[in-house]
Amino acid sequence: MKKTAAIVLVLGALPLLFQAGCTRMTPQKLKASIEITDIETKWVSKLYQQWPPRLILVPVLSFRVKNLSPKPMNYVNFNAVFNFKGDRENFGDCFLAAIRGKAVAPAAKSEVIALKSNFGVDGKDLKSIQDNPGWKQAEVRLFAQSKGTQPVLIGVYDVSRFIDFKEDAAVEPRKEDVKK
Repeated sequence: MKKTAAIVLVLGALPLLFQAGCTRMTPQKLKASIEITDIETKWVSKLYQQWPPRLILVPVLSFRVKNLSPKPMNYVNFNAVFNFKGDRENFGDCFLAAIRGKAVAPAAKSEVIALKSNFGVDGKDLKSIQDNPGWKQAEVRLFAQSKGTQPVLIGVYDVSRFIDFKEDAAVEPRKEDVKK
């Protein structure tokens, strides 16, 4: 009889335990529980080759997440959608399961999270991209998702025109080749 009562008690408590451990987060709670800090945007090389000359630059958004909630944060996905201002279509994006395993404690900040676009601007070299009228001001929309929420727009940020890339120095011909 005691076994049956214990089983009934455990089975009766399971829905409460399941509900407490697997609660879905609302978009409002998610947005209120995080703060995006230490934001940096720039352009980096995705592809560089000297011959034939080609350079592809892509935008990057990096940031930290501050946990504003009273509980450790251990599950957040981010999606960055890049587009040129005024354009309806995006030219690249990046999805990252950023906060996993190692929880971010209340009031603490995460490690730096970097989201790099999969597409960007193509040219022969750095100067051809800088002089290209198609290389307009870009922006990035940052979305977050956690515990079953739909993607929540966290913010829209301008992408800096800073290029974190240096071309290789031109290869000098050998002295023997110059004499010939």
